[in-house]
Amino acid sequence: MPLSSEKKKEIISKFGKDENDTGSTEVQIALLTQRISDLTEHVKIHKKDNHTRHGLVKLVSQRKRLLKYLRRTNPDSYVKLIKALSIRG
Repeated sequence: MPLSSEKKKEIISKFGKDENDTGSTEVQIALLTQRISDLTEHVKIHKKDNHTRHGLVKLVSQRKRLLKYLRRTNPDSYVKLIKALSIRG
């Protein structure tokens, strides 16, 4: 279940520095958070879909690594991002 291009553009414009900023840490974390929430809903419905569950665990660990990097390099942006996304940091 990939993200729609409209949803991606909306997230990039909200968290990126400009409309072409797809690689910054904040944008990557925001996109991963959206994918994680979509997959979480899928796994709640399809309880035996272990392949999706495995992918979900990988995405969560990737987001965790990016959050750790952001916390180390730019603490102010880290705090602002976890409040905006309402995730635990």
